[in-house]
Amino acid sequence: MGAADVVPGVSGGTIAFVSGIYVELLNSINGLNLQALKLLRSQGLAAAWAHINGNFLLVLLAGILTSLFSLAQVMQLLLVEHPLPLWSFFTGLIIGSVIYLLRQHPPGRPIEKLVFVLGVAAAYLISIAPAVAMEGTHLTMFFAGMIALCAMILPGISGSFILVLLGLYPVFIGAIANLQIDILLVFAAGGVIGLMVFSRLLSWLLSRYQTMVISTMCGFLVGSLNVIWPWKLVTDSAISHSGKTIVLASDNLLPSDFAQIVGQDPKALLCLAALITGMVLVLGLEYVGRKYQQQPAQAD
Repeated sequence: MGAADVVPGVSGGTIAFVSGIYVELLNSINGLNLQALKLLRSQGLAAAWAHINGNFLLVLLAGILTSLFSLAQVMQLLLVEHPLPLWSFFTGLIIGSVIYLLRQHPPGRPIEKLVFVLGVAAAYLISIAPAVAMEGTHLTMFFAGMIALCAMILPGISGSFILVLLGLYPVFIGAIANLQIDILLVFAAGGVIGLMVFSRLLSWLLSRYQTMVISTMCGFLVGSLNVIWPWKLVTDSAISHSGKTIVLASDNLLPSDFAQIVGQDPKALLCLAALITGMVLVLGLEYVGRKYQQQPAQAD
C-alpha cells in the first residue's frame, strides 16, 4: 500500500481491496475511539490493544512506512526503467479486482448500476482535471493530508494523484526526501483526522448499502484506468524538489500510435504478459481463498 500510494494514479485502497483486508482495515481504524481509551483505563493495555486490532494496524503501518522510505525507491526506479510493463501490471490488478468484486457483489438493481456508472465518471473526471499550484504552507498541507489520506483508502482514487492536482506532490515528496518533520507531522495530523471521520462514514455505508458501495468503488476502479493506461504522450510536466519529473497532463495512445508518435518500442507482448499476470494474481488469490474457506465444510 505504501509503495502504491507514492505512485500518482495507483491507490493504496486498491491494494487493500486486492489483498482482501479492506473491511478489516476500516473496522480497525474505527476501533481508534473513546471506547479504546476507556478500556485502557479500566482493563489495561491488552484489552485496548485487542479492541483496536493493534497487531493488524501495527504490522500494516510498519509495512506502509517501510515502503514509503525503501520500496518506494524501487517503484520509482521501475517507473523510470520499465514504466510500460509496470503500468500494465497495475492495470491487470485493477481489472482482476473489478471482476472479482462484481462477481461477489453483482449490481442487480438499476440504482446499483447507476452508481457504478457515476463512479466511473467521477474517477475519470478527477483523472483529467487540470492541476493547480498551491503554496505548501502548514495549513494547506494539513488539509491536503485530510483529502489525500481519505482518497488513499478509496479504491481507484490515488492520494498521490490528488496531491498532484493540488500542486502539492513536489512539496510532499520533498518533505520525505529531506525529512522535513514539521511538514510531515502537519500532513499526518490532517490525514489522521480525515481518515478517522471518513472511515466511519465508509463503514456505515458498507453496513447498510454494501452492494451500492461496492458498485461505486468498482466504478472508481474502472475510471482510474484512464490514469494508469501505459502508453501515454506527456503534454505537460514539472520538476519536483528532488529533481523527479511529475506528469501533469497526458494523452492516452494505442501501442501502434505510441511507437509512431513517441518513437519508442511499445513492448506490447511484454505489457500483455504483465497485464495477464496482474489479473491472474488477483483471481488466483480469489480461487485459493475460496478453496481454503471450503475445506472446513468438507471436513465436517
